[in-house]
Amino acid sequence: MREIIMAFQGEMALKGLNRGTFEAKLIKEVRHRLEDLGEFKLRMAQSTLYIQPQDEDIDMDEAFRRVSKVFGIARLSRAAVCEKDFDTICQVAEEYLGQVLRGVKTFKVEAKRSDKTFPMKSPELCRELGAFLLSKHPYLRVDVHNPQLEVMVEIRDFGAYIHGPKFPGAGGLPVGTSGRALNLLSGGIDSPVAAWYMARRGLALHHIHFASPPYTSLRAKLKVVALAREVSEYTGNCMLFVVPYTKPQEYIRDNAPDVLFTVLMRRSMLRIANLVAATTDMQALVTGESLAQVASQTLAALACTDAAQDLPVLRPCIGMDKTEIIAKSREIGTFETSIEPYEDCCTIFTPAHPKTRPTLAEIEEAEAGMPGLTELEAEAAANVEKIRIRIGDDPEL
Repeated sequence: MREIIMAFQGEMALKGLNRGTFEAKLIKEVRHRLEDLGEFKLRMAQSTLYIQPQDEDIDMDEAFRRVSKVFGIARLSRAAVCEKDFDTICQVAEEYLGQVLRGVKTFKVEAKRSDKTFPMKSPELCRELGAFLLSKHPYLRVDVHNPQLEVMVEIRDFGAYIHGPKFPGAGGLPVGTSGRALNLLSGGIDSPVAAWYMARRGLALHHIHFASPPYTSLRAKLKVVALAREVSEYTGNCMLFVVPYTKPQEYIRDNAPDVLFTVLMRRSMLRIANLVAATTDMQALVTGESLAQVASQTLAALACTDAAQDLPVLRPCIGMDKTEIIAKSREIGTFETSIEPYEDCCTIFTPAHPKTRPTLAEIEEAEAGMPGLTELEAEAAANVEKIRIRIGDDPEL
């Protein structure tokens, strides 16, 4: 009996003439995620990616876990493969799912006959296989509406596939099919969630972080590195750019009105991110901002921030409240790292009463009084530290 992983497309199946591009990206990404586990044969047919191990000792549990985090896959299942012969199908179904059937009380059989040369039609196959399984497990009861286990048989071009329920995949589109963007990774809860959402829409992401030593510690930087590694389980390998931001931040603190400090700092960060993005062919910036969550995220403040540079700023969390963002953070596995109590540069020098409705005119007037800021921003962008993030890296390194 051979076991494979079947990964089923979602919205990719609705693509037109460019569908092949999406499928090629998906195959490349899955192959990359599995390369250190052993050799796999990958084949795309009938909106399904067949992932077949070529070695006997491959860890299929780990392979399934990794594939479940690849964007572009709506559902997936482990399946047994056999010849397109009814007696063989019965034997393999009992061998593969018998133990599971012994742990439930109700089941049903579903059949999908893509290969119309197979002599039995789908209803007949369901009926006969169900009768066979009942003869092996007489305590079972058929429930076609709400079964505890659904036994699925798919008769396809390359064989018969027997599997249990399909599990949810990561969904979305394969990473890299929608362009490249730079994610502002602060170290908080929101920015890793924003990265997850935009990667799910096919963006290839890299990250930028602003460090202000001695006000921020090495532990804060290592926390961000850990977050980038955790997100890379979904987004793939990436680069983390760490900006030495102490001088620009001190300059804004010393020369700008206190009530405008936060918005002025955000504009400065976006300008630096724009400079870094220009050197790496990135087409957008991503932030974890949520409307009205804090003073710098009011509509007026966001308008002032966006006017600082010309790249699109994508904010996937803009309509989410904190409870929703935290729930997603827990789901993708970044929450515990995000709440580690290390200061980031967004939390230092913050005014007690920031202005919530700044105007662009007063922001530009404040920046006109800081003629040295542009030079400091260019210096910071030119001296970024580049940290390569790879899936599976030891988090202690």
